[in-house]
Amino acid sequence: MLYFSRMSVPESKSARIISVLIGHTWDSIPVTHDPVKITFSPGDGGLMMKVSGPFFNDPEAPNGPPGLPFPALWDYEVVEAFFLDSTTENYLEVELCPHGQHLVLLLSGRGQAFQQQLPLSFNATVSGGRWEGGALLPWAFFPPNVNKMNSYAIHGSGAGRTYEALHPVPREDLVEGQKPNFHLLEYFQDFSLQSIMGEGWVQPESDLWKGKC
Repeated sequence: MLYFSRMSVPESKSARIISVLIGHTWDSIPVTHDPVKITFSPGDGGLMMKVSGPFFNDPEAPNGPPGLPFPALWDYEVVEAFFLDSTTENYLEVELCPHGQHLVLLLSGRGQAFQQQLPLSFNATVSGGRWEGGALLPWAFFPPNVNKMNSYAIHGSGAGRTYEALHPVPREDLVEGQKPNFHLLEYFQDFSLQSIMGEGWVQPESDLWKGKC
């Protein structure tokens, strides 16, 4: 589910805030709790990503300090956003944990990370069974020509591990024994940074993506 609201920022008179709700599991079953909400908006030198959702506290917190990258964060309670250039399969993956850890990966080719654990300005707070977090995603992290995206939320342990997706695999596409895979790029949906920053906005070039065409 997608929401728009307009805002006035220097980049463009038509810049907007976009909010999405992760309302289904990865295999298109409606979630049974308040959905995780992710909001994207213009930031100072990057894209602001804010998360608001239930705090499950399962599994336990990663054994790493808040505010720093943590490897394999996808094994914990996280909310993720992927930003894809579908013509090159270059994409940015951002993972945010309610305990304050984060993980940023740059990928070229399906599931092929060439950089990870990049620094990120991120903070998270937990209160009353919910958590909120905010991160500034620098423009340098984004591949050129982003045109697709997906977002995910993960929590739980063992048989109770739950994988949720903004754009899930349709029920008719599922095959017997299929497992969740967040790198099924064919299920990402249309997205452009200009839809947030405004039509006249031009994405800054990034040295991180040179040679990844």
